[in-house]
Amino acid sequence: MDNPLRKFFSSLSNLGGGAENSAVGVDIGSSAIKVVEIKTKGGKAILETYGAIALGPYDGLDAGRVTNLSVEKVAEALKEVLKQSGVVTTSPAFSIPVQSSLIFTIELPSSIKESEMATIVPTEARKYIPVPITEVSLDYFILPQKESSFEEMNTVSNSDVPQKKSEKISVLVVATQNDAISKYRAVVSQCSLSTSFFEIEIFSSIRANFEHELSPVLLMDFGASRTKLSIVEFGMVKSYHTIERGGADISQSISQSLSIPFSEAEKMKKDFGLFGNPAEKSLADIIKIHTDYILSETRNALSEYEKRNNRTISKVIFTGGGSLLKGLKEVAADDFRVEIEVGLPFSKVNAPAFLGKVLETMGAEFAVALGLALRKLK
Repeated sequence: MDNPLRKFFSSLSNLGGGAENSAVGVDIGSSAIKVVEIKTKGGKAILETYGAIALGPYDGLDAGRVTNLSVEKVAEALKEVLKQSGVVTTSPAFSIPVQSSLIFTIELPSSIKESEMATIVPTEARKYIPVPITEVSLDYFILPQKESSFEEMNTVSNSDVPQKKSEKISVLVVATQNDAISKYRAVVSQCSLSTSFFEIEIFSSIRANFEHELSPVLLMDFGASRTKLSIVEFGMVKSYHTIERGGADISQSISQSLSIPFSEAEKMKKDFGLFGNPAEKSLADIIKIHTDYILSETRNALSEYEKRNNRTISKVIFTGGGSLLKGLKEVAADDFRVEIEVGLPFSKVNAPAFLGKVLETMGAEFAVALGLALRKLK
């Protein structure tokens, strides 16, 4: 069987005219499924349709809750959102949650031949993978030498860096649990669909949010169950970190602290965010406990990366549904002292003018689904 993750390290920013006229991306998250369909017309990518469905109700929970549904329930929800969205394509591309994967960098001697990589990388990767190597699918990519040379140029005066570092190459490795891939294959099968490919969600998100940034950029993906940090340079993930705190945790805290239903807490969070509710002055403080923790953990991850690589982050891009929290961008700008952008994935496709404002305000939620579709349309 072919590795279903093979070749997911395709170009992250170039969108060309491919053979396929239509493409659908499906992002199955912990709290919702999002779908995006695009097509090519006159050499341009056009938005056909999009949609989302909350998974909580399929588990007897409120919308916005984190779920762990059976294959049957996920398939049921997927069928429904495809139907509601009017998607007719039977061969979508699917994301694989990053929590089902390990992403890390290994260093190898530059003398290693490309033909030897397939044997050497799995051997070295074993040191980082806490399960038998037979339980995962491996993929890898040799990071650009240009970046390595730049780092060496900046660290040459550091006596702690051994001279032989220049003789190393960096290899980005992704190990994905076979069980996770099997689960998604089962969902696809139950919906009577086929799949073009599976892709780790981070790489789809990068494709949707990035243009041609060469300096290190931090991509912060605010999900329902966790916040994912990817430091990207030259179009490649250089460092990855997960913070086990997300939007559902904030809503749960509001629900418990104010003794209100989760659904009401979720609405209050979205309506007021860090700007606060005049009728409930403690709301902003409850939310701030969580955002302060997330931003503090992010600062630690950034500091570690900058010290290790002698490189400075030039910009932070927010993505994911939680990035739309009111006041978050302003608080983060004061915290990080760098440019903060909320990703605008739909700016990569043409859409009716009347949808412009809607797509701008909620586009961050659909970054992964759109990134998948963009890759398929290449």
